[in-house]
Amino acid sequence: MKKRFLALALLAFTAFAARAETINIDNVELARLAASGVAVIDVRTAGEWKETGVIAGSRLITFYDEQGRSDPPQWLEKVKAVAKPGQPVILVCRSGKRSDAAAKFLSAQAAYPTVYNVAKGLNGWVGEGRTLVPASTALAVCAPGARC
Repeated sequence: MKKRFLALALLAFTAFAARAETINIDNVELARLAASGVAVIDVRTAGEWKETGVIAGSRLITFYDEQGRSDPPQWLEKVKAVAKPGQPVILVCRSGKRSDAAAKFLSAQAAYPTVYNVAKGLNGWVGEGRTLVPASTALAVCAPGARC
């Protein structure tokens, strides 16, 4: 009886410890995490990247296209080229809504235990007077042959 109880307790603890997490962050935390090497992925569309620019060092991988469609398995393969499952990752969009949906997908379905969502998105970043770089700068850092 004790063995069964201990086995169930260990199983419950393991399941709880392995639980993935989506964490909303502000721009101060975004800057700190990015500086420490956590990958930043901008999930907006190419048109948005070109129109506004992007956060320096971010990788550009669209989650929803211009028609609001997404292909999570295909998107996940692109994300894996930037951050392997098990590594933390930061997602950002214009307002924090699309990146939140993508973050929930990564944490619930794709073995990413810690996914950070920039709660106010680029609107908040720009609103604080922080700088953006042209999207062409970010696209230039993608691996040859990769569609970032």
